Amino acid sequence: MKKEQILEFTRRISQANRSGLVVVIYDIFFAYLAEAGEAAERKDQEAYKDALRGGQRAVGELMQSLDFSYELAVELYRIYVYCRDLLAGAIYKQDIADARTAERLMRRLYDGFVQAAAQDMSAPLMKNTQQVYAGYTYGRDDLVETFDKPDRSRGFFA
Repeated sequence: MKKEQILEFTRRISQANRSGLVVVIYDIFFAYLAEAGEAAERKDQEAYKDALRGGQRAVGELMQSLDFSYELAVELYRIYVYCRDLLAGAIYKQDIADARTAERLMRRLYDGFVQAAAQDMSAPLMKNTQQVYAGYTYGRDDLVETFDKPDRSRGFFA
């Protein structure tokens, strides 16, 4: 994964609430699968395997975030296990087709989580983080993000 993507995901995680965090994990999954597709086209087997393993880790995070007090979680767990197994098959067979099937399944779930996250107005999970403001100025190629003044009370206290 590219450094810019990692920074973007890190920023989004620091600002996300519980349902927003699930959407970010899905986006990480899709980024890994896009990377696997590019590696497959280049015939770079190591990058292909690494990207699909990253996708498996993202699915594992989604599995761990399930709340089994809801019946829906059991069904989601089964789908996640199936998708994780498809990614394992894509690694073993060295064929991207199984990974594309997993991506299609996850896209269907993703749309529902995006809608749910849009309705969730709870506070961000991480406290004591910098506030990020976007949209005040535009750079040459993209939107410029501005961080609130540095806070000396951030971090751990000894």
